[in-house]
Amino acid sequence: MAVFVSVFLVITTTLLVARIVYVISQSSKPNRNTSQKHLSTLVVLGSGGHTAEMINLLSVMQKDWYAPRYYIAAATDNMSLQKARVFEDILDDKGADGTQFMQIYRSREVGQSYITSVGTTLLALGHALWLMVKIRPHVILCNGPGTCIPICAIAFIFKVLGIRWSYIFYVESIARVKRLSLSGLLLYKLHMADQLFVQWPQLQKQYPRARYVGRLM
Repeated sequence: MAVFVSVFLVITTTLLVARIVYVISQSSKPNRNTSQKHLSTLVVLGSGGHTAEMINLLSVMQKDWYAPRYYIAAATDNMSLQKARVFEDILDDKGADGTQFMQIYRSREVGQSYITSVGTTLLALGHALWLMVKIRPHVILCNGPGTCIPICAIAFIFKVLGIRWSYIFYVESIARVKRLSLSGLLLYKLHMADQLFVQWPQLQKQYPRARYVGRLM
């Protein structure tokens, strides 16, 4: 019995590692759903300049392609969702139909101890799981807030398990000139982002798998 269990664990681990390697290898390839007219898009907002940068980015995108849109912000961040509502209200395209605004628990509040953040991180992951099951987006768009990490983690797990392939696009803030933010660094090191864009050439040199796209904002 012990031998059987050992063999089973070895086979399962090998298959899991192989699947993870496959997912990572496929991440940078073009969207496989090119025939789809609309791609449901989950937009992760952050406080302060993150939301302003995200709205500037959305304003130059083909919004009818990336629809419906689902905006998510931290549970304590009402201002970001309000800005997103204003942005959607001024749009004059049919892609705005079905837009929803949601909130998610934060993994860690500013100033919160790392010990207590263990529980809140688990809560955030559980909430992210529920939201991902509900939304099942084709595209996840984020630009720095820590709120995106639980969502991206669940999206990556869904890819590995073959549940849903959500493309994760991370645009690093223009304020990051020499180093990635913690969120960007996690997505880069763990290979979770399908594409990670930076706005400064020296940043791309330090992180060669990132794509330099110049100033977007």
